[in-house]
Amino acid sequence: MKYTAPYRKVMAIVNATPDSFYAPSRAEQEGAVAARVAQCVSEGADIVDIGGYSTRPGAAEVPVEEELRRVVEAVAEARRVAPQVQISIDTFRSEVAEAVLSRWDNIIINDITAGEADGRMVEVVAHWGAPMVAMHTKGTPQTMQSLATYDDVVGEVRDYLARRAEWLTSRGIKEVIVDPGVGFAKTADHSFALIEGLDSISALGYPVLMGISRKSFIYRTLGVEAQDPLTLAGTTALHWECLRGGAAVLRAHDVAEARATIQLFEKTHKL
Repeated sequence: MKYTAPYRKVMAIVNATPDSFYAPSRAEQEGAVAARVAQCVSEGADIVDIGGYSTRPGAAEVPVEEELRRVVEAVAEARRVAPQVQISIDTFRSEVAEAVLSRWDNIIINDITAGEADGRMVEVVAHWGAPMVAMHTKGTPQTMQSLATYDDVVGEVRDYLARRAEWLTSRGIKEVIVDPGVGFAKTADHSFALIEGLDSISALGYPVLMGISRKSFIYRTLGVEAQDPLTLAGTTALHWECLRGGAAVLRAHDVAEARATIQLFEKTHKL
């Protein structure tokens, strides 16, 4: 059965960090966030996702005060150059979410732990009426890859997201977006399986976010590095498959290419 996404949007990645795996997405220097946001919006980004704590596997711990400083400064820059764009905050800490939600509107909270790492997160997001991205993962960025064991990765991820989204809704979250967490406590085979089986996750009825852009399961399969043009080609090909499976949001480093993929997909399918 084919499932149709409620919308198709591009979420641009802006990392206010020094250690995210894909260097062109890093924008920690003064003025760099503004330039990156302006570029992303000009290329067709619907949402700008700002993070101050790299959550790639093996990433170093970041003190909450430092994450908070990075994120608040970055959002201020983003709002200055693109006041109308929707901003997503990539954080699992309620202090960071609250600091942004209390200052600005049109904000999404993108929590890789689906609100499980910080007991106050759900309360904070519900209080401010913000949408929330709930992602599937296991462990922490430091331990997740040692926990990548599943009997049925698609079924287990789907069932978790169904339970978690229902619980978040019952706690007052008005809009839940689910994310299968490709690459988070997942092997390359698990990641490809989630893309192939995405229609069963889309069938839950929640908008689905897919964050596959330039990830290692793509470039290692192709025998190249993250910055290689083949990695972008592979990302684009798999973005099309994500759209076929019902993805509503493509979280991407390369905004223009993701936007073009959506445009051609919708033209092909007369959407």
